[in-house]
Amino acid sequence: MFVSTLIVAISTVKMATTMAAGEERAASEVLRAIARHLNCLNEDSKTTRKRALEAIKRETIDKGLSSGVLQEVFTCLLKSLLKCLSDPMERCRETAIHMLGDFIRCVPQPEDSLPYLMPALTQRLGGKEILEPAEELRLSMVEVLTLTVEVCGRHLAPYLDDMMKILQRTIVDPFPDVKRESCKCTVHFAKSVPEHFHMQAESLVKPLMQTVSHQHSRVRVSTIEATGAVIQYGTGKNVDDVLSHLAQRLFDDSPQVRKAVTVVVGDWLLHLRDRYSYFHKLIPLLLSSLSDDIPEISQRAAELWRQTGALWEQENEDDLKDKMDFLLTPPDLYPAGVARPGLGCRELVVRNLSNLLPALARDVVDWVAGTRVKTAQLLYALLLHAEDHCTQHLQLLLSTLYRACNDPESDVVTNCLRSAKLLGTFVSPEVFLKLLLVHLKTPSSSSSSPHTPLMVLAAVLGGCSRELLKPHLQKIADTLVQPDVCQEYQQAVYLDQLLSCVDALLSVCEKDCCSVSLQLLQVLVTVQSLSTEPQLTDKAEQSVVSLCKVQGLATVADLYRQHMDQLLQWLSASQKTWTSYSPQRLQLQVIATQSGPVIGEFLPLLMPLLQNCLDPERDPEMRLHIFTMLSKLLLDATHTLDSQGRFCEHLDVFLLELLLPNLVWKAGRTAAAIRTSALCCLLALLQGGAIPPSQLLAVEERLSPQVLSALEEDSQLSRLLACRSLSTLLKLIGPSLRPDALNNIYPEVLKRLDDSSEEVRGVALRALGLWLASLGKDYNSQLYSQHLVVLFQQLLLHLDDPDSRVQDTVLEVLKTGSGVHPALLKQEVEAVRDKQRTPVYCDQLLQHIHSLRKDTV
Repeated sequence: MFVSTLIVAISTVKMATTMAAGEERAASEVLRAIARHLNCLNEDSKTTRKRALEAIKRETIDKGLSSGVLQEVFTCLLKSLLKCLSDPMERCRETAIHMLGDFIRCVPQPEDSLPYLMPALTQRLGGKEILEPAEELRLSMVEVLTLTVEVCGRHLAPYLDDMMKILQRTIVDPFPDVKRESCKCTVHFAKSVPEHFHMQAESLVKPLMQTVSHQHSRVRVSTIEATGAVIQYGTGKNVDDVLSHLAQRLFDDSPQVRKAVTVVVGDWLLHLRDRYSYFHKLIPLLLSSLSDDIPEISQRAAELWRQTGALWEQENEDDLKDKMDFLLTPPDLYPAGVARPGLGCRELVVRNLSNLLPALARDVVDWVAGTRVKTAQLLYALLLHAEDHCTQHLQLLLSTLYRACNDPESDVVTNCLRSAKLLGTFVSPEVFLKLLLVHLKTPSSSSSSPHTPLMVLAAVLGGCSRELLKPHLQKIADTLVQPDVCQEYQQAVYLDQLLSCVDALLSVCEKDCCSVSLQLLQVLVTVQSLSTEPQLTDKAEQSVVSLCKVQGLATVADLYRQHMDQLLQWLSASQKTWTSYSPQRLQLQVIATQSGPVIGEFLPLLMPLLQNCLDPERDPEMRLHIFTMLSKLLLDATHTLDSQGRFCEHLDVFLLELLLPNLVWKAGRTAAAIRTSALCCLLALLQGGAIPPSQLLAVEERLSPQVLSALEEDSQLSRLLACRSLSTLLKLIGPSLRPDALNNIYPEVLKRLDDSSEEVRGVALRALGLWLASLGKDYNSQLYSQHLVVLFQQLLLHLDDPDSRVQDTVLEVLKTGSGVHPALLKQEVEAVRDKQRTPVYCDQLLQHIHSLRKDTV
């Protein structure tokens, strides 16, 4: 057996010797064939050198010679080809570069050429000045260099300095394709000589960082990949130098660039030798990619993060043994549709959270909107991993959320509210309420905007469980209803967030809110009273309906009936300090109007409150608003103040102590405005049906003088309201009035026939018609004939008014008066008939009197 093996070996050696001899002969023949062409490379003629190179290429590369023959030929041609790299003619340099690449690709031992090739390439590419002016040829040279690295591998270790000189220059080359090829070469070289590359890897960091923001996305991608290799196979000391640049690339418009950053950072987390020292800097970059808009990138980031967590979990299995056995079920109310991260991933975040949060707190208020959005997304991802470990960082988290929730970018606010909801899921209410409720009372100490603590509280409450929140309902509601919280600010955004807190409680606690129904209703009343935006008011009304539903109440009126006693006492407690700016005045208005018929059930509590508010010595503007509110209520008295038919029991107080004192004349425009609002309220009282005629008749002696004096007001509206009030009064109790009371009314009304306002004149005429219609059997027309003479004479004067509408109205009034004393009216009409510009009206009136007397007969 030994002999046969020896024979085979001898045969193999002989065969190899024979082949080598044959290759040497073939190589010699090729060299003899190109000898003349080699000499021509030294000629001065460009064309001659070009033809010589092309001929050499045809005789060598293009002939398909064996690799052994090419090796011999390449060894002989190498120096000549390298010399051609400096040829003045670009075509000659191009041919020489391509031939070098072809030889290196084909020969079995390309490393033999390195002692000559590397210095030549270094001279052309690695100097301070670019010796090769043609960018396409520089690209070809770098491609040859990359090929050399691929085929020679570790044999390039002695040429580390030359490689670094070349790459430092070509990475920042003006030609983008040269930059890309240089980055590719860097990656291959780092992987080929890792045991030597780390010694000078740092020298490539600066040129790479100069190129990482290049305008071409493909260049940026190549630069990022090269940076990953340089750091991976380097000393690891330059991570800090590149992280900020890579972080900026996460905002790149190109998905390929963002994907490259994700892959590089994930590879570092898995394979970087000193990765434990940089976890707190690398984790944010990878987690930021989880929220990328491109699914491919987010899925790739999720897979790399899963691998990172699994590897760390495997390396620290002993420390995690207890947690691996027991912490398997996710917390209650864990976000739906979100996969819980693995234990290793969660532990990595927990152990680095104290280093991450301060940086996040700074970046969340960065001047660049994109940075703030990414930071808010990252915060959500961190809290999702940290779970109940958020508790120890709660103070910093809340202050960060307060500032972020005031951001003008909606994406920042949305992600921060998602984070706040996670706090409600993972942190005990007893803990977070101790901080949040204090911040509500003193928002300036925790946030520049008072509404942000409310916004965060609403989100946190939305993430809580009903069982955990129930014991703290009273404390939350008592805080929300405090004046410093619900009445201090009137901005719409603040009130909206206050409303969100109530909605969150109703949504989470449902029937449990019955115990704090009063406080929640007080907050909702306050929001409605302070709101100036219809949408916000409508939203608050919907919340009131929701409060009814959770308690099983059929209507809003039932809710107010349940709490009206406490609500009025709540307002009465501070009534002595009310002004026109007090929110309590607006709260009273909301309660009185929203409660509908319920307010009529609590008049004994309401009247003292109104009596105090309408005292003539109180704030005039406040009284003005109160009278306006009462006017609206009295116009629909049967469904508001008089819903129980009990308003008459308080009518004396209302008229004599609330209304009439405010009708007393005082100098000034403010006092005049008060009188106008009081007259409006009086008119609403008379027209709304809340006052029975018997009671009105009892107070007529005190009421009429004030109304009659109002007919002389400077304000047209006041005079108009006074005329209408008299008309309504005459409709209600005119026939029951004493003659003296009636005779006191018409002279003042007659004066209004000369009023500057046509509307006032018209109402005054109608009032006189009602006055005449009120003269019943108790009115002695003979005894009071002089009063009628004055009235008829004044009316006949206006029967000749230029305005035909006034004439028609006067005619109708006189027709009404004809039934009181026809003879007297006829006498007065005949006395003025011939003086009238339009006697036709007098004729009509006489005709009417005649027919009336004829009917009587």
